[in-house]
Amino acid sequence: MKHFIITAALISVAACSDEAGSIVEGPNFGNPTMNNHLVHTGERSYVIDLAHRFADEVPSTVTFAFDSAQLDSNARIALKEQANWIRQFPEIRFRVYGHTDKVGSSAYNKRLGQRRANAVVAYLSTLGISRSRLEAVVSFGETQPLIVTEGRERRNRRTVTEVTGFVQDPPIPIDGKYAEVIQREYVESATRESYIQRDATEAGSGE
Repeated sequence: MKHFIITAALISVAACSDEAGSIVEGPNFGNPTMNNHLVHTGERSYVIDLAHRFADEVPSTVTFAFDSAQLDSNARIALKEQANWIRQFPEIRFRVYGHTDKVGSSAYNKRLGQRRANAVVAYLSTLGISRSRLEAVVSFGETQPLIVTEGRERRNRRTVTEVTGFVQDPPIPIDGKYAEVIQREYVESATRESYIQRDATEAGSGE
């Protein structure tokens, strides 16, 4: 009887301390799986946090010459930085907003802003970013200037790239090491449990 009680206690301890899949390594271990969880549970705060990070860590704005939607060398450098950042988060969608200065008609500037947004999306796609994750929204034209002036102003002739939400069917970013270790822990914990159960059975038959 005493042998049986000791064995039962071992089963209880094993269940509490070595539950299958409970062992992880380090504060960042399993982050890709956590990212995927946040995607599927629709955590809006996750999107907001990434939007702030994107704006802080890369140049989200590129500017244009007067009456032009051509990307110059500085714009291409900025967009390469954007693309490098965007690749890290395959579950996230982005929008590109086009703007102009006040010179010209409202209708013309709205079309010009759209052409600028389209140019940015097209260039990002050449850098390996899927068009399904990029949207060139209807242009703001001249309606949202950074600098209030009726004249030419390069800072108003711009596009702005922003984080806007999740892709519809995000790929699952699984970390290989995480998957391997979790699988091993499940196998090992199952082995430990089988030994404990066998000991309990033998103890019971011995009584």
